[in-house]
Amino acid sequence: MPFHLEAEQILRAYLGFRGAFLAEKGLPPSQALFLNQRGGRLTPTSVRTFLSQAMDQAALRARISPHALRHSFATHLLNRGMDLRAIQELLGHASLSTTQRYTHLDLEQLSRTYDQAHPRARKQALSQE
Repeated sequence: MPFHLEAEQILRAYLGFRGAFLAEKGLPPSQALFLNQRGGRLTPTSVRTFLSQAMDQAALRARISPHALRHSFATHLLNRGMDLRAIQELLGHASLSTTQRYTHLDLEQLSRTYDQAHPRARKQALSQE
């Protein structure tokens, strides 16, 4: 399973709550994992609003988008050695080339970090131009 045991326990507890919620409201079962207050799928706007409220409650000034979290998640998995095809499946990408963008961006970040941290990296790059 691609997540921590504690996350699995929390998810199972949520699914129990979710089932009780649907039954209480007289709503049919849903394919969606996370539901809004009316039992429908969460929309991108509702996820953005929820994330913004959570950031405000945590007194964080940074503005983080759901897409940034998704990208961070994929990058973290890639940095930890997860197979690109497995990441593709988790993200729901139809094409592996879409997922490979994360690899490219990650290599660019690694290169920038190297250039900033290594005392000779910048001098060598300038002397080769």
